[in-house]
Amino acid sequence: MDRLVDDLAARIRTSRGMDGKRDIAGAVAALGLGDAAAVRVGDDCAAIPDGDGWLLLAIEGFIDAFVAVEPWFAGYCGVMVNLSDVAAMGGRPVAVVDALWAADDSSAVPVLQGLRDGAARYRVPVVGGHTNARAERGGLAVAVLGRASTLMTSFDARPGHDLVMAVDLRGAYRSATSTNWDASTAAPAERLRGDLDVLAAIAEAGLCGAAKDISMAGAVGTAGMLFEASGVGGTLDLDAVPRPDGVDAFRWLASFPSYGYLLSVAPGDTAAVLARFAARGIAAARVGGVDAGHALRIADRRHVATVWDFSESPLIGCGPRPARALSAAPGAVG
Repeated sequence: MDRLVDDLAARIRTSRGMDGKRDIAGAVAALGLGDAAAVRVGDDCAAIPDGDGWLLLAIEGFIDAFVAVEPWFAGYCGVMVNLSDVAAMGGRPVAVVDALWAADDSSAVPVLQGLRDGAARYRVPVVGGHTNARAERGGLAVAVLGRASTLMTSFDARPGHDLVMAVDLRGAYRSATSTNWDASTAAPAERLRGDLDVLAAIAEAGLCGAAKDISMAGAVGTAGMLFEASGVGGTLDLDAVPRPDGVDAFRWLASFPSYGYLLSVAPGDTAAVLARFAARGIAAARVGGVDAGHALRIADRRHVATVWDFSESPLIGCGPRPARALSAAPGAVG
């Protein structure tokens, strides 16, 4: 049984989602986005101080093959994933803009329809963007502006905190091989909007200061990004992770769940946070803990395995760097 956890850790470590997140470290270094940057880098959105709150700016770019195979869903995701990032920081959306490249008008239409439908369901306006319908290759990027009065960040997970996972299990995979768990497109629109608002309500109630949207790196990779940015370590308990019936553990842990969050919560507030999600029919559980180390681990009742050691190598290159990582990678920024 011990070997199963080790094998799962190795598969997650070399997964496509984790590889994609490692690309961030190169961009951070090339742009020189260190501690002197005007806005801290490594969060779900850029948080820009604005009066008595923060403006939140999020952007997502989409893989060409995804846009080509599922153009409507790609447009829809342009809204959905950005709103998830805004919610993870305790914010609410203000407006959407997009940039679209397509071979012709007929190729552009399903992407734009998906964008329009997503914006309508989540009730956030599309206010402009850029369109090129004479491109040699298709592409899509979408940005959302939001606002938060009380911020949750990726930089405030603390040793001793509980790691809480909240995920909407009322969905299905897009196909037999997909890692896109769709809990959005068939859900009632009012419920979608109310479910997103839970995160802002948790932040405004002072119940949590650190959270992250579960991205294409899956639950484990997202925990790694949260730990790295906060300069901490932690363990994710595989037996505690909310999971749909009959879904393989690796597939689920590598999935983008459409509505999924990890929160670092002081133990005294965990019950209240779980109750907020339960009241909306969202599966939520304490799935591990945060410690003062520098490693991301997974565990079952018998065995613990390290997925990533930030003192050996950065994942996204953001947040404080352990001494060994600094000596091993001179000149890197993070």
